Amino acid sequence: MDLDTLRFGNFASLGTAIDDWSQVVKHLETLEKDAREGLKGLADKASWSGVNATVSREFITKTAGEFTDAHTQATTIYNILKDTHDELVGYHDQLVETISRGLKKNLTVMDTGNGSFTVTMNIHPDRAAKGTTVPDHSQQDVDELCEDVKRLLTRATNSDDTASDALRAIADEAKYGFSGAAYEDRDSAAQALKDAEKYANLIKTKGDSMSPEEFDDLNRQLAGYKNDPLFQEKFATTLGPKGVLDFWADLSDPSDGGDLQRARLDQLGDFQKNLGLTLAGATRSVSPAMQQWEDSMVNLADDRIQTRGTQVYGFQLMSNLMRVGDYDDTFLDRYGNALVSTEKKMQIPDHYWNGMGGPPMPKMNFIGEDFGRDPMTGFMTALSNSPDAATAFFNETQPQDNAEWVLKDRPVFDDTPLNSHDGNQSREATGNALVAAATGVNPNDPHAVPVDHSAENRSVLDRSLKIISGTGDDFAPEMRDDMAKVLVNYGDEVHNTASSLADDPSDPRQLDRHQLLEVTKQVSRDQHAYGILNDGLNKEMVRDIYTDHPSDPKETLLRAGHTVGFLEEARYQALATDKEDPSWNAKWLYHGFGGAVNFIPVVGDAAQRGVDALAYQWQLDEQARINDDNARQNGEVFTARENQLQKLSDLWIDANPNHGDSNRYTLTSEINGAAFDGNARAQGLAGNQ
Repeated sequence: MDLDTLRFGNFASLGTAIDDWSQVVKHLETLEKDAREGLKGLADKASWSGVNATVSREFITKTAGEFTDAHTQATTIYNILKDTHDELVGYHDQLVETISRGLKKNLTVMDTGNGSFTVTMNIHPDRAAKGTTVPDHSQQDVDELCEDVKRLLTRATNSDDTASDALRAIADEAKYGFSGAAYEDRDSAAQALKDAEKYANLIKTKGDSMSPEEFDDLNRQLAGYKNDPLFQEKFATTLGPKGVLDFWADLSDPSDGGDLQRARLDQLGDFQKNLGLTLAGATRSVSPAMQQWEDSMVNLADDRIQTRGTQVYGFQLMSNLMRVGDYDDTFLDRYGNALVSTEKKMQIPDHYWNGMGGPPMPKMNFIGEDFGRDPMTGFMTALSNSPDAATAFFNETQPQDNAEWVLKDRPVFDDTPLNSHDGNQSREATGNALVAAATGVNPNDPHAVPVDHSAENRSVLDRSLKIISGTGDDFAPEMRDDMAKVLVNYGDEVHNTASSLADDPSDPRQLDRHQLLEVTKQVSRDQHAYGILNDGLNKEMVRDIYTDHPSDPKETLLRAGHTVGFLEEARYQALATDKEDPSWNAKWLYHGFGGAVNFIPVVGDAAQRGVDALAYQWQLDEQARINDDNARQNGEVFTARENQLQKLSDLWIDANPNHGDSNRYTLTSEINGAAFDGNARAQGLAGNQ
């Protein structure tokens, strides 16, 4: 900053701008409250259907969020401007006072341009007017005045520059709409940018050669800034995508002789999470530098990264850093398409990811048991944390059909060689991603609740039913419980389809009955998945009895019976398929299946009491199977689930007190008949008649 700029600057216009921003903050605070409590609050309480349940509600939610971000950004701008204004005015006052002190010693300060200045005598003694006494000064006085002025100009320049950097960074955070970056003053925003550069450069210059103490400091800083968008963007762009990959490759490879991995092995998992959260936050910035970062990362992902002892792929490295955090949906979509494309070109990707024919690949993951050699595990975990991105991925058919690849065609390998009794980690992660894609719910969020399905969510359900039913008994067992969660999340559609008397293309709720039966069979091959499915559909049948109002009330009773029969046929087929393994029946135990509660739509209080009672009766039926063989129930009366059917009949009577001439006996007989009919109809769908 030039001397005269600070000395003679008029800060009135900046003060006016601050006053204006103060008013903007107040107005936006009111609008934000109206949007949150009024617009979104009413939307949350409303009963939506059709297009309104998806497009309109989503638009309102996003719009309310924009008002929140607008208020946050305006507050941050106001805070930075006010902080900078107050500092610059203070430096101005100090400069004027410093120059005045110099004049008392016959010293004056003159601006020479470009931030430089000179200190000279104000009046040379030889040219002083006769009788004028010129104050004396020493060289020390000159030096001290120079230092004082220089210090003030440096501080003022830093104040002005850091404010500019922070404001530009905030503006770049969101291409459209507003940034959610919140700072109480300019110094905190400036410090975030400064620290981001400092620690990114530490990695660039030292990598895994940094000392354990430096590593500890780096880990603390990443954890402390995990919610700071300015830090995240600056850190990622300063380090660069190649820097990220090189660092994680070197840190993972213990063959280079460095002692950091040995000294901090027990902390690498936390560090992996903190680094992943930082990069995830960075991808949500739309600054030009970050967009270039994402482009480069996708391009580098199928490159081999050389360490001292081996070579690993960029996909393997980056995917392990994607296990935590909410990555940008567009980035995930591009990254996922590139990963599937690369794997299909490899044809046998499991060989490549295992480093067949080359030096052994290191363990690249320190979160969980798997070694991190399979990049699909980390990527699928990232998708499960971002339901919208997961939905887009599973619906993608160009340049390849992603869902068909990950659900049916993709070869897998054991990435947990130290545990031979576990399931396949990539398939476990893929199952979670499928849940997110079909339901719109993050399966990793214990506080998540069911959301309204979009047309895209329904498309994932339809496509996954087709693909999974096509795999038959080869469907991955690791995904059975996940598919059960999907089906109970669509309990209305599943119950409607299972109880249908014929295909009805005009019914938007109806699924493909043949596909549903095959998938239900595959789900039923796993006791826990079977429990999730039946527990969820018990809730749906009770909800239907209490809340649906068809022209003939008995429809809900008969539909419940048909669905029970459908489920029983699927169970029989599952047990017949695995008849050589008697452990399913022998180990039956009712678990409560709370793991699926986030995916089952809420029922009313009366219905919930009925659900609890029905669950107990169903449990009695299941326990009674333990000593039975797998023979099909072929009697005229359907006896496999007689306690369950009796309770459903009782609940129907409770929900329909004016049920005419029918009594408990006749109603129970009718639902038993419907169950037998549903059982036989399902046999016909399976070609078993």
